[in-house]
Amino acid sequence: MRSTTIILTLVFLAVSLSTSALANPDHVLTVDPSSLGPEVSSLLYGIFFEDINHAVDGGLYAEMIRNRSFEHQDPVEGWFAVFESDCKATFSIETDRPLNKNNTKYLSFEIQSDDKLISLSNDGYDGIPLKKGQRYLFSVFVRSDEEYNGEIKVMLANAKGEPEAEKSLGTAFSSEWEKYSVELQPNESLDDGRLIITMKGSGKISFDMVSLFPEENWNGMRIDLLEMLEELKPAFVRFPGGCLVEGDSLENAYRWKDTIGPIEERKTNYNLWGYHQSYGIGFYEYLLLSEHLGAEPIPIFNAGMSCQVRGAEYCPMDEMDEWVRNVLDFIEFANGPSDSLWGSKRSELGHPEPFNIKYIGIGNENWGTEYHDRFPLFREAVKEKYPEITIIFSGPPSYEGASFNRAWRWARSNGIEILDEHMYAVPEWMLRNTDRYDKYDRSGPKVMLGEYAAHAAGTRNTLQAAITEAALMTGLERNSDIVIMAAYAPLFNREGWSQWTPDLIWFDNTRVYGTPSYHVQKLFNDNTGNVIISSSLTDEDIEIIGYWFKSLYHVCSYDFESKELIIKIVNPWPEEKKLRIEIGEEVQVTGKAEMISITSDNIFDENTFQNPDKVRPKTVGMSNLSNEFTLTFSGNSVTVLRLETTGL
Repeated sequence: MRSTTIILTLVFLAVSLSTSALANPDHVLTVDPSSLGPEVSSLLYGIFFEDINHAVDGGLYAEMIRNRSFEHQDPVEGWFAVFESDCKATFSIETDRPLNKNNTKYLSFEIQSDDKLISLSNDGYDGIPLKKGQRYLFSVFVRSDEEYNGEIKVMLANAKGEPEAEKSLGTAFSSEWEKYSVELQPNESLDDGRLIITMKGSGKISFDMVSLFPEENWNGMRIDLLEMLEELKPAFVRFPGGCLVEGDSLENAYRWKDTIGPIEERKTNYNLWGYHQSYGIGFYEYLLLSEHLGAEPIPIFNAGMSCQVRGAEYCPMDEMDEWVRNVLDFIEFANGPSDSLWGSKRSELGHPEPFNIKYIGIGNENWGTEYHDRFPLFREAVKEKYPEITIIFSGPPSYEGASFNRAWRWARSNGIEILDEHMYAVPEWMLRNTDRYDKYDRSGPKVMLGEYAAHAAGTRNTLQAAITEAALMTGLERNSDIVIMAAYAPLFNREGWSQWTPDLIWFDNTRVYGTPSYHVQKLFNDNTGNVIISSSLTDEDIEIIGYWFKSLYHVCSYDFESKELIIKIVNPWPEEKKLRIEIGEEVQVTGKAEMISITSDNIFDENTFQNPDKVRPKTVGMSNLSNEFTLTFSGNSVTVLRLETTGL
């Protein structure tokens, strides 16, 4: 094997490679179809869903009203009241006669003037987007404690408050909570619309659960964001977190039972990422989403301990039954017969057939004695009642070091089935560790790489990050007998409402785009065979500031259904590479092939709302290929070759 030493004065490794040192490198990829490797895991590429960056509230959840039930820490956040001049009225948040035990706050107006206009408005998240002619479904719970003698109207308005659609809710209102629903159809399209409720009359009137949905939604989910997930074709959905599961205290830890049932009866919760969770998308909706995507649901449960990174609170060992029972009840909810206690609740929600979940995870980024003492309580209880369920053990936040090594020692000595690793690393680390899983013990636990991403300079969603992730993914795929699941994280980011970067998908009120990492994830998932084919590459190693890197990264697999040999090549360097590919005679190439590439001249290129397709795959058809041919691979590129064969 030849080697080249390149010394850089710059920190990042891909910018200043010596052109002369790498000019016309001679690489040969030998593919040996007679030597089959492991089967590729059918669950290898999935998604991880956590409500961070307003991924759910203000994101996939299509609710257009912010703080619809006045339950935020600031109960009037997002709401604005305007009183006509000389109007005698007050408004306040009250709790004495709530809508229900879980929705305890509501907004009341006490009005003395009967001929003055009062407006209550909400502009959602950076304005409410409206489409001309589309129907919007408005609902609200109203109560009049002291007889209100005027009319209440609701309108969709422009930023000036001028109505684009308006309907009356009536002039007589009960002293008990009643739900009012109307459809609104705006006259114009707007990006900065708002909802306005107007009152003109005297008395006391109260509002709760003020809601607005576009008629075009799927189970309460925003269609364009859902389509981005559909395009990924994930094999699994890990939900609902993440640190969200743990909470920053046990009081606000995620409890799945709070997230099912009628929307107005779901108990909202503070989100440890700095905002509020409506639970409009709860565990039932996550199961429906997984089913819709054809993906395996991977629910994660609190292990009786809040986030250790934020200063953990631990449930006493003699009080752990609540948390263990929480898991057992969910399995019955998901898998139990429709006449069981929790299975009947699933059936009442509209899904009489079981979801047949196969996996659960206990804990997120937990470690140490406190976690190791609590995990067996869950495992013993679940295995006793549901021995068919596979239980995923949590690794720590780190992907190396003392706590990581201790977690693996405990997992191996205690017969753990799957260990959840998380990996957020700089691009250089990704390139240096593509063979990480080559060395893992095949007789021990399997790996779910539940969260990973390359964190490039400024944690931007650059092509650089995506390419180095692709290099790592060649190692995941090659070792999918041990790495059976992997998911990029986080999934979504709402522009202007961010807590974490980088992310796979960016969106605002009306637009959405996939990052270069999104396109790499889709490219790999769309082009994965059934079994790994042995291959070897004559390589030219590169030394940069004392570290060695490969010139090219690759993995080969075979798809028995389509009879195609699939070769993935990652070139993380600026120079193009000529590669001779030699395929053993056990398969015969027909001559037809398809080459799909993601590349750009500038490795720091990103997609944006202004240029959402700056970095995206391009496909070229090829013909007249044989079992031996030479191709040139662009610099800064991820490429998939699909070669048609006569069969294997």
